[in-house]
Amino acid sequence: MCGIAGELRLRIGARAHAGDVRAMCDVMTHRGPDDFGEFTEAEVGLGMRRLSIVDVSGGHQPIGNEDGSVQVVCNGEIYNSPALRSGLLARGHRFRTSSDVEVIAHLYEEAGTAALERLDGMFAFALWDRRAHRLVLGRDRVGIKPLYVAENGERLLFGSEAKCLLAAGVDPALDLQALHDYLTLGYVPGPASIFAGVRQLAPGHLLIAEPGGRVRTERYWDLRDHVGRGAPRPDAEWQAELLATLRAAVESHLMSDVPLGVFLSGGLDSSTIVALMHELGVHPIRTFTIGFAEPSFDETDVARQVAARFGTEHHELVVRPDAATLLPQLVRHFDEPFADSSAIPVWHVSELARRHVKVVLSGEGGDEMFAGYETYRARRLASLYARLPRVIGGRVLPELVRRLPVSHARVSFDYKAKRFVAGAYLPPAAGHLWWKTVLAEDVKAALYANGTAAEVDPTVRLFEDLYAESDGEELERLQYVDARLFLPADILVKVDRMSMAHSLEARVPFLDRAVVELARRLPARLRLRGLTTKYALRRAMAGRLPAAVVDGRKRGFNVPIPAWLTGELRDFTHDLLAPSRLRRQGLFDPAAVGRLVAEHMTRRVDHSRAIWALLVLVVWDDLVRGEVAAVASSRRGDHASHARPEAP
Repeated sequence: MCGIAGELRLRIGARAHAGDVRAMCDVMTHRGPDDFGEFTEAEVGLGMRRLSIVDVSGGHQPIGNEDGSVQVVCNGEIYNSPALRSGLLARGHRFRTSSDVEVIAHLYEEAGTAALERLDGMFAFALWDRRAHRLVLGRDRVGIKPLYVAENGERLLFGSEAKCLLAAGVDPALDLQALHDYLTLGYVPGPASIFAGVRQLAPGHLLIAEPGGRVRTERYWDLRDHVGRGAPRPDAEWQAELLATLRAAVESHLMSDVPLGVFLSGGLDSSTIVALMHELGVHPIRTFTIGFAEPSFDETDVARQVAARFGTEHHELVVRPDAATLLPQLVRHFDEPFADSSAIPVWHVSELARRHVKVVLSGEGGDEMFAGYETYRARRLASLYARLPRVIGGRVLPELVRRLPVSHARVSFDYKAKRFVAGAYLPPAAGHLWWKTVLAEDVKAALYANGTAAEVDPTVRLFEDLYAESDGEELERLQYVDARLFLPADILVKVDRMSMAHSLEARVPFLDRAVVELARRLPARLRLRGLTTKYALRRAMAGRLPAAVVDGRKRGFNVPIPAWLTGELRDFTHDLLAPSRLRRQGLFDPAAVGRLVAEHMTRRVDHSRAIWALLVLVVWDDLVRGEVAAVASSRRGDHASHARPEAP
């Protein structure tokens, strides 16, 4: 695990600057405090910061093939590297390390860019072909590892985090469409970024840059290719295959030369990982969980049950409402505004785990692959609700629900009921978005101070386009939407940035290639049966886990933000969203924001997600954009004195 960065000069004869590559790596030392490596030659520069996990002493990067004609830097792990290495050795390749990354160089030497199709793991890599003067960037199938790119005709920059590109001089100009989508979703959906000149390499894609400035991207893997259309099979056969595939995935993810553990929330996914590690004979199993003082958010009791059942070395921590001091640190590590408040406990559990281990396994991906979200149940209920007479479903029940008192408990009944009746008559894609919406289109239009609403498109377009391009029944299409949007841009961003902030590698067995492809083949009835989510996984783990886990509701590291905003964070909220600050920032109407805050503080409406999104954005604008602008100003003076080319 590490961070990678680099540049390619696109004009023939132009030369890369080692100093820029080093600066890009220096801003992400947290991703790899153990080692630094670089390769600069003519038009290309590759750099890396390494967190040593496999071949601790010998896995220095960049790493090459026998004659050094191929050079690679890679962030991640290649879980099938032992099998790939054996085949390459049998065909005459010679290795100088036991690093999993070295197989990439030899595979490329043998198969070119088709080598990507043979890699199983989480990865983002950059490869320089010295003979062809070709740069190849590749990203894993579902987006576990990040990779940002910027180009302007003069040079192409890449890095594991957006801050790498900003450190190289990329303009932090705001992308208004990305801002608009962030306010809807609480995250910036890829492949865009919040910065107008920066994009992400999409999951399952590679980028090829060749002499003369020719740059193209290609898809090498598509989730849609794996929808099951085979002969019918008994449920028991599917469950047995699922269990065997998950066990193999967990086993492959144990590859490490340093201690490892597990994030344990007490939910089905993380508990399944612990159970399978126990079956595989792992000892000791180190588990880490986070609790809260607020009873409706605290789930440490279930995590303790799982830990006790498997005799784990269990560690837990109670999180206090310290967001006022923590938020600036979170914002700096995300680089982009990111309003999923569960980043707070993931930060804390990563900090806790790093005291004991260097690698953790985590349950991300289980909900997307096996239909674990409440939103899938809501869509099924909506189809029944729509059969009610319109006067009942469209007028009487919404009015009754509107009168329910606001609760700040975890995903309270009034919150779910109000969301449900407001979105029950929407078509599938729009209804699915409604459940996830932070700020609706009309609310955003009222908040904007400068006519931004007229310059952007509604966020629903993203959901509608992905829903239309997928196939299968409604559930499969909605899962596809989540796998393309929410999973890489929220779930995986969160676990990557928060674990890497503490120099901790997080692995996600539920997103192993074989597990993902099996999940797509599973009949819909084994993902959502009636209103039972993750049906096949629950049945496969029955008897292996406590009943409270197998039959329980979805769990995770959730945060009592609604109560915090009206309690310990009340003054913090008013200070950050003060009219004077908002006027200075220039994005939002202070009066409209004030009304939103007042409604929440008086418990008329739960606006906690919207307020948190605004708080994050204000801090991000001050810290990230403000600091980058200051650095850019100093760089311009320095570059002018050295007659250096401008950055994109």
